[in-house]
Amino acid sequence: MFTGEAQIERLQRSLVAWMKRFCSGTYDAAYFEQTAKIGQVHVRVGLPQRYMFGAMALIRIAFERIADDALGAGARPTRDAVTRLLDIELATMLESYREEFVARAQRIERTERHELDRTLRRAEHRYVSAVELARTLVVGLDAEGAIRLFNHEAERVTGWARDEITGDSFVERLVPDDLVETQGAIVRDALAGKRAQPDVVDAMLRTRAGKIRDVRWQLAYAPTGDDEVILFAIGQDVTDANLLAERTRHHEKLAAIGTLAAGLAHEIRNPLNGAQLHVSFLDRELRRSGAPTDTLEAVSVVADEIKRLAALVSEFLDFARPRPPTIAPMSARALCERAVQLLSSRAAEAHVEVTCDLPMRDVVIQADAAKLEQVLLNLLGNAVEALTPAGRGKVVLRVRRQPRRVVFEVEDDGPGLPSHDAPIFDAFFSTKAQGTGLGLSITHRIVIDHNGDIDVESRPGRTLFRVSLPIDPE
Repeated sequence: MFTGEAQIERLQRSLVAWMKRFCSGTYDAAYFEQTAKIGQVHVRVGLPQRYMFGAMALIRIAFERIADDALGAGARPTRDAVTRLLDIELATMLESYREEFVARAQRIERTERHELDRTLRRAEHRYVSAVELARTLVVGLDAEGAIRLFNHEAERVTGWARDEITGDSFVERLVPDDLVETQGAIVRDALAGKRAQPDVVDAMLRTRAGKIRDVRWQLAYAPTGDDEVILFAIGQDVTDANLLAERTRHHEKLAAIGTLAAGLAHEIRNPLNGAQLHVSFLDRELRRSGAPTDTLEAVSVVADEIKRLAALVSEFLDFARPRPPTIAPMSARALCERAVQLLSSRAAEAHVEVTCDLPMRDVVIQADAAKLEQVLLNLLGNAVEALTPAGRGKVVLRVRRQPRRVVFEVEDDGPGLPSHDAPIFDAFFSTKAQGTGLGLSITHRIVIDHNGDIDVESRPGRTLFRVSLPIDPE
């Protein structure tokens, strides 16, 4: 506690001054202010509180001895007075410690509260970031099925902003109309806690633009007393994954069919060539011998059917054993204009108007011009045939440039496909009475060989085939 003799001398002088004031008999407000200052000094220099009690005990003993020596048997009142005064002195000085303790406790409380607030803010930030930055849809529903939580990924996938959709019914806003009954029942069961935890559901979601997305939901029923959200729907957009899996299955199917077809078509072609040769010989001999007209017509029908079958075999071989594309620079404008020109006479006979919607600046892409011409002719021919029964209609061939890609669209205003899930790209599937079912399969294969994509949108009055190709397939 002591640093040297000079300090001890100062403390002795302070102690003498205090004893004079203590014994002066004047105990007014100024007296107690001075006593309080002593306690404040002790607090400021960090004197432990227990030392105050030890010091006062020593002073008390010294004063009592002085009183005993001076007054003898009559010292009792003086001893009592000294005791009371020292108790008041000690209590007054200790009030400074109490104030310091209170202030320290308040500082600690403020610090702890600040740290707690920081910890809560950090935790809240982590959870908010985890929910908002995750590439997963997070939707929270209240007991009525209304949306109360809608994270950034849900906004991105659906096209709805959080403030636009909060409070709306999940089923009415996001479930396709034809699935409201079945998927609505699933949501109602989940809100009632009747489903397993967590429950995985593959469902469809309707975006703001009317598109349908495949979403795999995990439904978690979590009712709490202080939160209106009782059901969390955590979803993963699996549309692209499902599409990729479907394309993979389709490619595997095409590969299997191609392997079988290559050998089968080769075996069929030789007998067909022989049959066609002998039918031609028979027709010539019958005409030379003056055979009846009915006989000649029958032979002609057989010859035509053999030719048609041979054409089908050739087309089948093109499908089964495609040649790799010959990549070279080509003009998208020139390709479209040539395809429309080649189809113009056929369209005129069907009273179908075929037009081009081309960009002002030409797009040059790396592709096989002959194969892409076959793609456009197949799509344009199908569109014209779809309009032929009505004897009227319009077909538009459209080209659009995108970053690193070019999109060809063939749109008609015909009756549309019979079903939205018809396997139109499968071999031998056809909606036409005389169709071989290979045109769109070959088209699909050519597009895939160019590292592109082909899809279709169809409804009564509008069918759109969209072919997306990289400007450079490498």
